Amino acid sequence: MMHWHIVCDFDGTITPTDVIDNILERFADPSWADIEDEWLSGRMGSRECLSRQLALVKAYPAQLLDYFDSVTIDPDFPTFVEHVLGLGFTLDIVSDGLEQGIARILSRHQIPLLPIIANGLRQVDQNSWRIVFPHASDACRAASGNCKCKSTPNDKRVLVIGDGKSDMCAASTADFVFAKGRLADHCAHNGIPHARFESFAELPAMLALLPHSLPAPVAHLSTESQERFHHV
Repeated sequence: MMHWHIVCDFDGTITPTDVIDNILERFADPSWADIEDEWLSGRMGSRECLSRQLALVKAYPAQLLDYFDSVTIDPDFPTFVEHVLGLGFTLDIVSDGLEQGIARILSRHQIPLLPIIANGLRQVDQNSWRIVFPHASDACRAASGNCKCKSTPNDKRVLVIGDGKSDMCAASTADFVFAKGRLADHCAHNGIPHARFESFAELPAMLALLPHSLPAPVAHLSTESQERFHHV
């Protein structure tokens, strides 16, 4: 099997919900939702959006840690990680979320140590925070906090796994995409080679198709998976 480098989103992809949204819902002034609407409408990039939103959070460190420890992940993700590493693939977690939260959540679920490329959280005082963007790029077309295109190698065969707006730029340059949610709709609308999925349990079978240029191997998948596989 051909070796791939996998760029995998975190929030809404590995987790069922968005970690930062949940932090904002629990600990931020309600005006964070108005800022979110501005971002969704395209009036600002995610870097500005996240900076303004995280400044509204009032939470002590113990409260954030308790929240991180409550976050669930796709139950089949650990098996998927073991599978792809066993194949000799490389896998990076590339997220516009928070590195500290991602690391703690993955560790609690006994995920092997993986590279995490994400934003950072810095404490301002006892219960105030700011977000920092070590992987931002002034050339980022989406003005993202973490420019996923910058974090995607251009000298490897790249598979992007994601679910939403922050993954769209990287998906456009990837060799293939495993997508759900808004990202799947975006790929379908823009003719980006992709496969729809709902659970990481589906992905080992889909991985087996990637070296092939013809859609015939789709016959090996279940009917449900066949309906989700779109080799454009």
